[in-house]
Amino acid sequence: MKIRAIITGVTGMVGEGVLHECLQHPEVEQVLVINRKPCGIIHPKLKEIVHSDFYNITPIENQLTNYNACFFCLGVTSIGLKEPEYHKLTYDLTMNVARTLSKLNPDMTFCYVSGASTDSTEKGKSMWARVKGKTENHLMQLPFKKVYAFRPGYMHPTKGLKNTLNYYKYLSWLYPVFRTLFPNSVSTLAQLGQAMINTVNKGPEKSILEVKDINELANKK
Repeated sequence: MKIRAIITGVTGMVGEGVLHECLQHPEVEQVLVINRKPCGIIHPKLKEIVHSDFYNITPIENQLTNYNACFFCLGVTSIGLKEPEYHKLTYDLTMNVARTLSKLNPDMTFCYVSGASTDSTEKGKSMWARVKGKTENHLMQLPFKKVYAFRPGYMHPTKGLKNTLNYYKYLSWLYPVFRTLFPNSVSTLAQLGQAMINTVNKGPEKSILEVKDINELANKK
């Protein structure tokens, strides 16, 4: 089945990396990106909607039909945020978009970028992990064809992309060491994108994908 994907967060490092893989992949037929500002990328497969308010996507609903995948890469760091603000930017925003997409595209596979150590019980001490866990849990209750929560650890950036976070230039040289010492804690951004693509036609039964699962799924033929 050819993939028609919606991607959010492509003006950030993770979303840009996932978009890069989608534009190169033969099974991906069309990509729609939804951004608050233009991403600056032009490609025959790519369509872009610039929309500032992700808490109200009603004005663009008629452009969101006939897609069978969503790679939700939009997110913020919890550093410097109190729980109510982080909850709004993480849980409220994600669920608002997801509820709309599940209504418009019930055959959609929804992939959510969560994080390693996310708390599925929603009761732990870590604020961000509780909120991410709540988001994962509630996404899986929506009437999508399938929902996957991706929990990456360290992601090695894709060379040449413009939204790589600055601190990665100090860490990237350590990637071979990380990969040797902690193989189940690191992956490449390319592997994350490839794994998301593979969920649509080759996805596993398990819904929560840790780093090891992501890397295995990326290589699935």
